[in-house]
Amino acid sequence: MPKPKYHIIICTNTRPPGHPKPSCGAAGSPGLLMTFNMGLMERGYQPGEVLVTGSACLGPCEQGPTVVVYPDATWYSQVKEADVPAILDEHIGKGKPVEKLKPNSVWGG
Repeated sequence: MPKPKYHIIICTNTRPPGHPKPSCGAAGSPGLLMTFNMGLMERGYQPGEVLVTGSACLGPCEQGPTVVVYPDATWYSQVKEADVPAILDEHIGKGKPVEKLKPNSVWGG
């Protein structure tokens, strides 16, 4: 398999009911995983050209769902399924991170 141009990592971590800390899974990230994959297929990307991977906790749980795009190391927080087309068209398609979706700092600064 050739080296992918981009790797999209989506936190899909889910905590047990009653846990005091939020999770990306409970905030809808499993649907994001499917939406990214479907969006890539709809745009004609070949398998392996862009990888989409679910991940355990990425850290900023209060700001989830969290999505990271490599090799740019761009972090997106509070991503909704409605944001996926912009990320695919602007960031993946044109190589420009979607500024309106990027937090100032994922870590709260």
